[in-house]
Amino acid sequence: MSMFDDRERAHEAAFAREEEMAFRITARRNRLLGQWAAAQMGLTPEETDSYAKAVVQADFEESGEEDVVRKLLGDLTAAGVETDDAAVRRALAEKMIEARRQLIQAEQG
Repeated sequence: MSMFDDRERAHEAAFAREEEMAFRITARRNRLLGQWAAAQMGLTPEETDSYAKAVVQADFEESGEEDVVRKLLGDLTAAGVETDDAAVRRALAEKMIEARRQLIQAEQG
C-alpha cells in the first residue's frame, strides 16, 4: 500500500504545483495588463503601479477573465482611450504569453 500512497502524494503535489503556477501566471498577466492599460491612459509611474494592483484584484470578483476585461474596457473608455473588446482581449492573450515566459525564465534561474 505504501507505493500507492507515495504515488498518490506525488500526483497531489504535482497538481498543487500546477495550480500554483497557473495562479501566478494569471496574476502576472493581470499586472502586465494593468501596466499596458495604464500606459494607454497616460498614468504616472505611481498611478501605474496602483492601477496594475487594482487589475490583479479585479480578477477575484468572479471566475474567468470577464471581470478583468470589463474593468479594462470600462477604465480605458472612461479615460477617452479609443479601444474595443477585441483589442483588450488581444492584449490579454499577449500578456498571458509574456507572463508565462517571465515566470518560466524566473524559475530557470
